[in-house]
Amino acid sequence: MPRPPNTEFQEWWNKQQKEIHNNLNHTAIPTGSATSATTISSSSSTSENPNFHKVEISATDSISSPMNHKDRRNRSRSVRQLSFFCLLKVQQFLHSISSIFASFLSLLRTANRRIADSPPLPHRHSSNSRFYRLIKVLLGVVLILLCFELIAYFKGWHFSPPSLHKAEVLGFVELVYASWLRVRAEYLAPPLQSLSNICIVLFLVQSVDRAVLMLGCFWIKLRGIKPVAAMEYSSKSEDHSLEDFPMVLVQIPMCNEREVYQNSIGAACVQDWPRERMLVQVLDDSDDHEVQQLIKAEVQKWQQRGVRILYRHRLIRTGYKAGNLKSAMNCDYVQDYEFVAIFDADFQPTPDFLKKTIPYFKGNDDLALVQTRWAFVNKDENLLTRLQYINLAFHFEVEQQVNGVFINFFGFNGTAGVWRIKALEDCGGWSERTTVEDMDVAVRAHLCGWKFIFLNDVECLCELPESYEAYKKQQHRWHSGPMQLFRMCFMEVIRSKVSWTKKFNLIFLFFLLRKLILPFYSFTLFCIILPLTMFLPEAHLPAWVVCYVPGFMSLLNILPAPQSFPFIVPYLLFENTMSVTKFNAMITGLFRFQGSYEWVVTKKSGRSSEADLLGLSKKESEVSVNTSMLPRSASDSGLEELNKLNMSKKNGKSKRNRLYRKELTLAFILLTASVRSLLSAQGIHFYFLLFQGITFLIVGLDLIGEQVS
Repeated sequence: MPRPPNTEFQEWWNKQQKEIHNNLNHTAIPTGSATSATTISSSSSTSENPNFHKVEISATDSISSPMNHKDRRNRSRSVRQLSFFCLLKVQQFLHSISSIFASFLSLLRTANRRIADSPPLPHRHSSNSRFYRLIKVLLGVVLILLCFELIAYFKGWHFSPPSLHKAEVLGFVELVYASWLRVRAEYLAPPLQSLSNICIVLFLVQSVDRAVLMLGCFWIKLRGIKPVAAMEYSSKSEDHSLEDFPMVLVQIPMCNEREVYQNSIGAACVQDWPRERMLVQVLDDSDDHEVQQLIKAEVQKWQQRGVRILYRHRLIRTGYKAGNLKSAMNCDYVQDYEFVAIFDADFQPTPDFLKKTIPYFKGNDDLALVQTRWAFVNKDENLLTRLQYINLAFHFEVEQQVNGVFINFFGFNGTAGVWRIKALEDCGGWSERTTVEDMDVAVRAHLCGWKFIFLNDVECLCELPESYEAYKKQQHRWHSGPMQLFRMCFMEVIRSKVSWTKKFNLIFLFFLLRKLILPFYSFTLFCIILPLTMFLPEAHLPAWVVCYVPGFMSLLNILPAPQSFPFIVPYLLFENTMSVTKFNAMITGLFRFQGSYEWVVTKKSGRSSEADLLGLSKKESEVSVNTSMLPRSASDSGLEELNKLNMSKKNGKSKRNRLYRKELTLAFILLTASVRSLLSAQGIHFYFLLFQGITFLIVGLDLIGEQVS
């Protein structure tokens, strides 16, 4: 019986051939290969196994043609992908160009509208007019110099400048340019370089001061240093006897504060403090009759709820805020009170504010002031408020805290603080001689030996100016007033009985370095000297002064507000832009120019945080429960009057953006200097001048703060 044929090997062989064929189909064969075909053969003696036979596989027909076709297909696919990628990049580039062009057109339209709609220029103070004329003269000078440099550049004189030694062969223009080169090298560059060196030294001294303050702040954080109160009030007033709560006077000075009077009065009236131990004074200096009626109605509303609150209005508004506070402190009933808490009209203290601040006076008989930190309800409203927040975060977190811990002295911020009335009387009370009455009274109290405490963990809500106009007026007063005070109290500091270290701190650090030197070198170095060095290259300003040190100092300033780190470059540029306002204010106050004693109330918008409104509403409801037995007719009459007057809020003056001439003129100066820097291929100087000029332009067109359509 014949044996059945063995097909296992045949099946295995066929399977192997299929795998080889598939692998060859996925392998590219180079063109012109020496091997044109692959033959696989196998033979076996038919006598041994008749089922074995020869197998030949030709790769020429089965591989070459399919691989060439697939290669062409892959190449065509790659070409299409490359074309699509290039078209996508072109589209993105065109979209970017169109966006930039649209933004530029929008900027031009806005500028044109601001110029066309700008109101007539008001009467200018003589100091402002002189300062603006000097800036215009500087602009004319740099434009003339740029024309000279452009002519020299296109004639190739930058590489081979003409010399006066060959005056007989020089043309008129060449002779003028050669004379200019000699004048700037021998007469103009040396004094400019000397002034530059002086400003650099002042810059470095002020930078060291900032660095030392930051080290002090790090030390406080590292060691956990903070003031400790001798006692604490519990959340329930019933846990303490009435004698544990000293008599506290709460003062709210205001003037035409239509937008914010309700917030401040309401927050003061709901303080968690026994009513018989607290009196609220609303000190209204408003000259708007409607605003007066609104504030009176608000005071009557809280009086009907059982709160001890008084309304005071001066017929003669002298001395601004200082005169208002001084008049209120002259009341006979003030002698019954031990402490006075002061809040500006836009400040909204939390209900436990007095419970968190008054305990620090217990056992500290030489303590005059407890100052708390400001918190802001609108710090993220626009770019202007974000940049202000960086400055104020550094001021409270670093300057106030470090000075309070190490020397027990700092400048009173004018609000959100509690004073010992005895200390105010001891140093002479409120004075009307400057526009910074808060700093004035703090300096006099320090000279009398009183100490201050700053509480970094107790905050009081307030507003930041949202428009550049309001912020500029505020900064003018804040930088003009200290120079007025410095002139008046310099000899008082010298003749005082405090130690020489305290005298040095007051004169050199507190006044000269932080109030005079800072705005002086900032404006002079970056807005005057730097542009002029582009046209007087013999006077050189190092790149580390222009870029590296300012960048490092901006980084230090922004550390107390780390969430604002993305705004470090705009912050640096904006601070240099504000230097023109601060410098002008410093000069005005130092030399008593006209306008140095002008007080302009900072405009507010009346914003409140959601949590603050909920807390105030809760406290109001508690007060309403306690006063539910009051006659309804009296309460309704006050509310009806308040509602009627509230309807008149919409009839206020319309807002509008405006142009700022000094900032625009300086923008053209810096942009002109950037063109000259480009001719000399000065990289860092060019970029700094370009972006600083653009920043001045944006601020001059009033595009940085609140925009009014």
